[in-house]
Amino acid sequence: MPTNRPVSAVDVLIIGGGLAGLTAALDLAGRGWQVALVERRHYPFHRVCGEYVSNEVLPYLRRLGADPAPLQPAQIEQFLVSAPGGRTLTAHLDLGGFGVSRYALDEYLYQLATARGVQFWLGATASNVSFEPDADRFAVALADGQQLAARVVLGAYGKRATLDRQLERAFFRQRSPYVGVKYHLRLDFPRNLIALHNFADGYAGLSAIEADRYCFCYLTTREQLRRHGSIPALEAEVLAQNPHLRQVLTEAERLYAQPEVINEISFAPKTCVEQHVLMCGDAAGLITPLCGNGMAMAMHGAALAAEHAHCYLGGQLTRPALEASYTRAWQRQFAGRLRVGRLVQRLFGGPRLTDAVVATLRHAPALVQGLMRQTHGAPF
Repeated sequence: MPTNRPVSAVDVLIIGGGLAGLTAALDLAGRGWQVALVERRHYPFHRVCGEYVSNEVLPYLRRLGADPAPLQPAQIEQFLVSAPGGRTLTAHLDLGGFGVSRYALDEYLYQLATARGVQFWLGATASNVSFEPDADRFAVALADGQQLAARVVLGAYGKRATLDRQLERAFFRQRSPYVGVKYHLRLDFPRNLIALHNFADGYAGLSAIEADRYCFCYLTTREQLRRHGSIPALEAEVLAQNPHLRQVLTEAERLYAQPEVINEISFAPKTCVEQHVLMCGDAAGLITPLCGNGMAMAMHGAALAAEHAHCYLGGQLTRPALEASYTRAWQRQFAGRLRVGRLVQRLFGGPRLTDAVVATLRHAPALVQGLMRQTHGAPF
């Protein structure tokens, strides 16, 4: 497996090998640029993620030669949401989507990118990024002391990283109260349905992925976890108060012993350019998981970043024009979705509020469809 191959200077260096990083790498390599990608882990691996992808990304993936069909993802067309007491509403998903594990999808994209000449530095962490204005390029230091250089750097390293401190990003100074937990399951559940089950101070998503398995991922607060002492106790004493979650927790077969867990999930506003680095994916802005569109947004952000980087590298944009144009395009595409996502998150808080919202929305299908359209994009 090609890893840590020597590179002195490249056209584009991507920090982070999730969906945004991998699709941007495929995009830019396909345009003829020399691309390197730094990722702190080795593929394949699990990530805390809902693993549902809106079909809005399919035209882009097909243009990249990365149609997910070989992974045999689940086809998802229906949506269900439940309040903590069990009241539900259902809706049809206009575009629909597909379910596929990050373990399989990231590995698939990594193999495609490797075959197309992207140079990977796996098991590596970028510890410092500095822009050299006289040379009009970046110097990137890895934690092991190696030095890389690039004309363009894309930050695609996810929700929160130590690099955010080095770049002095404002959101990094604020503690976030959220924690995410994910399992893969086997259970008797419709494969065309994505369900969102609310509980006190949190919510859980359940949807099919490949190979007759399901992704079960939930968001709650560190305080809630601290109060109950452990994840099993939290699930038994809080999640199970929702009868739909109680059934999942009681009947499902868990396919790995310990869940994947992530802390410090921040939904605070971020900027999409930091010290000349173009941010994409969750590094640029994270939509609330309640909206189910984070994976598609990561890939759409990668498409925008790749297009702008290509124009700069080809001499069509100066660096100031690159950064200004990318910021405008990112804001135009995502700022409204993030605002609506934060509003929707506030609607699903305590059990009484959530029950009232679900009861109201059951009689307002047009409003439900409108909210979904406001948090999703058109095929691109």
